[in-house]
Amino acid sequence: MDAEKIFNALNQIKISIDQHKDEIEKLDQEIGDGDHIFNIQRGINESLDLKDELSGQAPNEVLKKIGIKIMTTVGGSSGALFATLIMGMSKKYSSELTNQKNIASMFTEGVNAMKKRGKADLGEKTMLDVLIPVSIELEKLSDQKDVKLVAGNIKEVAEKGMLSTKNLIATKGRASFLGQRSKGHIDPGARSSQLAIEAICNTIINA
Repeated sequence: MDAEKIFNALNQIKISIDQHKDEIEKLDQEIGDGDHIFNIQRGINESLDLKDELSGQAPNEVLKKIGIKIMTTVGGSSGALFATLIMGMSKKYSSELTNQKNIASMFTEGVNAMKKRGKADLGEKTMLDVLIPVSIELEKLSDQKDVKLVAGNIKEVAEKGMLSTKNLIATKGRASFLGQRSKGHIDPGARSSQLAIEAICNTIINA
C-alpha cells in the first residue's frame, strides 16, 4: 500500500460513482434529502486534488489528510461519516503487517469509528449494512494469499449487504421519518459504498 495505490483506488471509485450518479440521486430522492450524490462526488474530487501534495507520503498520512479534507469541505452526514471511516483507518496502519492484514485491520478500525460516530449498527438501513459485513469478511480472509479470491468474495458480500437494505426499515437519518414507508427502497449510502468497494475489487480481479 502506498500513496499512488490509494489515489488509483480513488480514481476507480470516482469513475464508478460518476457512472451511477443518476441512480444514486434517485434512490436518495426516494428516502433521503437528495444531496448524497453531490456530497460523495465532492468528497472524491476534493480528495483527488490532494494527489500531487501527498505523493510519496506514508499511507497513514495520506488517509489522515484525505479524511480531514473531506471532514472540512463536504456537507451532510455522509461527509462526516466517510471522513471518520478514513481517519479511523489511518490510525491502524502498520508497516509491519502484510497488505491484506493491514487492510483488514485498518478497515475494521474505520468501520468501528463510523459506528460510534453515527450511533448505528447492522440492520438499520445505512451504509454500515455494506461496510460491517465487508470488514468481517476481510478479517476472515486476512491470511488468504489469493488476492483475486479475496476481492471476489468481498465484492459479493458488499452487494449482498447493499441489497439487504431494501427490506429494512430505516432507523437513522432522514429516511427514518418515513418509518414503514422506507421499506422497499435501497439505501443510497449503502449503494454508493457498495459501488466504491466493487470498483476496487474489480481493479484487483482484472489486474
